[in-house]
Amino acid sequence: MDRLIAQARPIQSLIFDMDGTMVNSMPTHAQSWVEFAQQHGLAIDLDDLMRRTTGRNGVECMRELFQRDVPEAEALALIAEKETLYRALYAPVFSEVAGFKAFSEQALQTGLKFGVGTAGDKHNIAFVFSHLKLKTAPHAVVGGDEGLPGKPDPAIFLEAASRMKSRAAGCIVFEDAPFGIEAARRAGMLAVAVCTTHTPAQLAGPHVVASVRDYTELLNSKFLENLHVATS
Repeated sequence: MDRLIAQARPIQSLIFDMDGTMVNSMPTHAQSWVEFAQQHGLAIDLDDLMRRTTGRNGVECMRELFQRDVPEAEALALIAEKETLYRALYAPVFSEVAGFKAFSEQALQTGLKFGVGTAGDKHNIAFVFSHLKLKTAPHAVVGGDEGLPGKPDPAIFLEAASRMKSRAAGCIVFEDAPFGIEAARRAGMLAVAVCTTHTPAQLAGPHVVASVRDYTELLNSKFLENLHVATS
């Protein structure tokens, strides 16, 4: 971590992406895209599809997949179908990104607020939280079905900060995908790259203060203790 950068700003809130950042769900999302596409008679380049859709909201994803201006109502029905498939596949193998629950709880004890900014919809959010069983609920949760543009647009992160009454400059975003890292930059927020699905080089940026495999690395490096935590 570039501690000079992190200590230069009083930090009020941590904002976490969900899939691939809080939970190890991205391989299952990929699997569900393959099965969904097959059911609709589509041949896909999975790597390219994931590159184009990870961080986008459901309507945007369906328009990317079908390569046409899918009407919103049709897109919502399609994404419900795809995400139902994803949840059925992921439930038996659900797991957090190592150390996430301990890290988020320590953040709260440190006096930081804890928010979630995800492109996932309310059903996926409820699914994840029902399995994670956090001791303390986040201060704010913003989903991709709330009418906001998906990442790399900063709207989801800015809304999370607004709901926590935090300045953008006082937030650190935790992200596993390039679109999310870019959204944090556009929001004027610092970022931590959680390298569950991408390399540090793929998640690099001038605002990225750490690149880690999981939260045990942040706990072991005393990341939170080295932050300049805002007191008001």
